[in-house]
Amino acid sequence: MPPDTAPPRTPLDVPATIATPPQLPVQPPRAPRGAARRPSWLRRWRWRLPALVLALVAAGYAAAPRLLSPVVEPIPVARGNLVASVVATGRVETPHRVTIASQVTGTIAAIPVAEGQEVAEGQLLVALRETEAQAAIAQAEAALAQAEARLNQIETVSLPVARETLTQNEANLANAQRAYERATQLRLSNAGTEAQLDEARRGLLVAQALVRSARVQLAGWSPGGGERVLAETQVAEATAAVSVARARLDYTQVRAPVAGTLIARSVEPGWVVQPGQALMVLSPRGRTQIVVQIDEKNLALIAPGQTALVSADAFPQRNFPATLAYINPAVDAQRASVEVKLDVPDPPDYLRQDMTVSVDLAVATRADAVVVPLAAVRDLGGREPYVLVLEGARAVRRPVVLGLRGPTMVEVREGLSPVERVLPASAAVTPGGRVRAP
Repeated sequence: MPPDTAPPRTPLDVPATIATPPQLPVQPPRAPRGAARRPSWLRRWRWRLPALVLALVAAGYAAAPRLLSPVVEPIPVARGNLVASVVATGRVETPHRVTIASQVTGTIAAIPVAEGQEVAEGQLLVALRETEAQAAIAQAEAALAQAEARLNQIETVSLPVARETLTQNEANLANAQRAYERATQLRLSNAGTEAQLDEARRGLLVAQALVRSARVQLAGWSPGGGERVLAETQVAEATAAVSVARARLDYTQVRAPVAGTLIARSVEPGWVVQPGQALMVLSPRGRTQIVVQIDEKNLALIAPGQTALVSADAFPQRNFPATLAYINPAVDAQRASVEVKLDVPDPPDYLRQDMTVSVDLAVATRADAVVVPLAAVRDLGGREPYVLVLEGARAVRRPVVLGLRGPTMVEVREGLSPVERVLPASAAVTPGGRVRAP
């Protein structure tokens, strides 16, 4: 059979044509009576909403670390002058205190000053009763008057009488000498008797004895003589007794030996006091010092001549300068501290004895140093201090080498540059953690 010749169709090969009625539009099923119709937008987004929710959850999960990271204010690293200081607590004191005591036994008559009062040198502090002291002075003055009268009697009576007696005795001696010579000539010429010669000799001896006695008496009344010296000694003794009595009277007036402030008083009027009994305590005016206990570990940093700023706890806003003047060579083993004293050249008027003060002693200065706050350094007292540096949005651990420390700042010798920012140690941030800056 030729290829282009088709076989004849049979009735079975012809598809039968079946007539179908025309199709009417299909109506959606009606909702039950009373049910609400579903919005058209919900029908359009019913497949898109789950995808959108999944996308939002994924985005939130990805952004959570950034959104939930802590907000921390970074601290810029700076350059500046740093002053290192040692801060300690001390007390005010003067170099010494004077205990006022009585030197005699007596009853207190009056106390014209009050505790805490400023007194001048020589000002009356305590007055004792003077009755006994006044009587002692009167007795001593009477004895002095008697001794002076005795000395005056020697000058005006005894000494002139002794001189006249000597002159008279010397004249009698001359007469006795001439009489003896005549008697001797008469006896040699047998014109006189032996009895006459003996009588003349006796008269001469008596005259000589009287002259010697007058001379001795005159020497005793004269300056340097025994009687004169005794009288003068009695006058001196009586004068000393008067001075003692007057001193005892002066002792009843207890006065301030130096100017200062009365910081204690232990007696009242009417009390009987004994010699040496403490009546008051006086804090003298003059150099005021601050006594401070410095930690032993700071001993290498302090030296005489360093300046300090001092403030009293009662007046914290009023500072005054002081200078380190003394460092105790011994260390207190119990407190691990060393005592230092600072001179206050111009103490303020409110400063009081034993007042508690705070001392800020400047021990070193560093110019143009890289500094950060002490509050930014972690493990500050450890062997490997470090800081958290803000790099982008993360906290990066950075070891640092520290230098001079001030009250609030510390020098960073290695590890930081002034263009960086660090995070405070109080921030709840760990190395490598995310941080949000405000």
